[in-house]
Amino acid sequence: MASQHGGQKAGAGNPQAMSAAVAASRAVEADILSTLGPMSRGQKTCALILGAVCGWGLCAYIHQLRIGLSATAMTDYFSWGVYIINFVFFIGISHAGTLVSAILRVTGAEWRRPITRMAEGITVMALMIGGPMVIVDMGRPDRIWHVLVYGRLSSPILWDLCSVTTYLTGSLIYLYLPMIPDMAILRDHPGYLAPWRRSLYRRLSLGWTGTTDQWKRLHAAIGVMALVIIPVAISVHTVVSWIFSMTLRPGWHSTIFGPYFVVGAIFSGIAALLTAMTVFVTIFPVLHKYITLDHFKKLASLLLAVNLIYIYFTVSEYLTMGYMSESPDRKLMDALFSGPYATQFWLMAIFGLFIPALMLALPVTRTMRGILVASLLINVGMWLKRYVIVVPTLNSPFMPVLNLVHPGQPIHYVPTWVEWSITAGAFAGFCLLYLLFSKVFPIVSMWEVEEDAPAAHAAPAAGSVAGAANLAREALP
Repeated sequence: MASQHGGQKAGAGNPQAMSAAVAASRAVEADILSTLGPMSRGQKTCALILGAVCGWGLCAYIHQLRIGLSATAMTDYFSWGVYIINFVFFIGISHAGTLVSAILRVTGAEWRRPITRMAEGITVMALMIGGPMVIVDMGRPDRIWHVLVYGRLSSPILWDLCSVTTYLTGSLIYLYLPMIPDMAILRDHPGYLAPWRRSLYRRLSLGWTGTTDQWKRLHAAIGVMALVIIPVAISVHTVVSWIFSMTLRPGWHSTIFGPYFVVGAIFSGIAALLTAMTVFVTIFPVLHKYITLDHFKKLASLLLAVNLIYIYFTVSEYLTMGYMSESPDRKLMDALFSGPYATQFWLMAIFGLFIPALMLALPVTRTMRGILVASLLINVGMWLKRYVIVVPTLNSPFMPVLNLVHPGQPIHYVPTWVEWSITAGAFAGFCLLYLLFSKVFPIVSMWEVEEDAPAAHAAPAAGSVAGAANLAREALP
């Protein structure tokens, strides 16, 4: 950011330009700070509904704790179900922050500035919801301690626990570092703030004053974390894939699962970010000044590229499996293409992959509404993709399975009300956490937008109103 500090020195000799820079900074901050105001009636209603769904999910989980995993449809044959599907899905959308913020920051894509915090927020909230799904799947929370104490280094589950924990820690640091200048802006805000807010912002600002040395240290720290978080994120979803690919089961034992899962995670992460962007510019119309159709189109182009790569991996996976024609694989393919799981498979393929690709490619549908529809279809399709990865394979064992409860009938996995309730609670919890985060902290990075503002290019501000005002006082007689 040498240009920023150079602009400060140039602006110091031009009082008129400095006044314009201060005014531009104040306008940006006023717009973004308006999103932190009291919740509207619609926002309160949404929060209450989300809270009620979370409460229902918690009641279902307490019921599961009381009677055990018999409350679910999981058995000795279906040892995994929607809990693991949710785990893989949430870990997948957490890659939004890694791609949009870290990779675009490293490559110097300046258009990413208004959307980086949204992406980083998705990462943290998704990990906070997705990580505990493994504990829910265990049935007994105390068993997570056994994984730590008695876990074997040869177990991919232990690797998964370590990688997700590392990823969450790194993502929290990566989310917090760019927030420090904004916390200082809120700390020094002249308007009324609730005492708990003022105290929170003061503690989180870490005594930030916007000096040249502080900016250098901050940019260095953000740069290091951006470089570190990328391989961590890739390793997390690679390890998640190893839980499946290192198991000798039809449809799982594949060497492409590592990159296949990583691409799928980036795919669903970009779609989740586009959905969040649409929601926020709808709730807060003032954000239209900073998050424009151009941002949507650039992310849509990126989403289309990843979509085509994921289609390639999907075709390659099933083409290789079908060409070998081994008995267990053939049984799985029949179940997916024309059997009991054909509905989920073709819904995923048509509505989750091919239709979104067309919508993202055709100019007539590359509108904000069209991109939103494509993103929603992709998110639903990627959840179904995780379903057709987990459940059909467990229903295709190497040895025949006898149904002792209903003799003569095939064994199927149909999630119970407990599993669906906990799933609904998890999604509602993610949305509620994200909503509360956006009402406590600026969802758009103020200092990054100020750096990119047209007025700031003439004479950039110091990254905060207080810093720009001090610089102006030095320049004016």
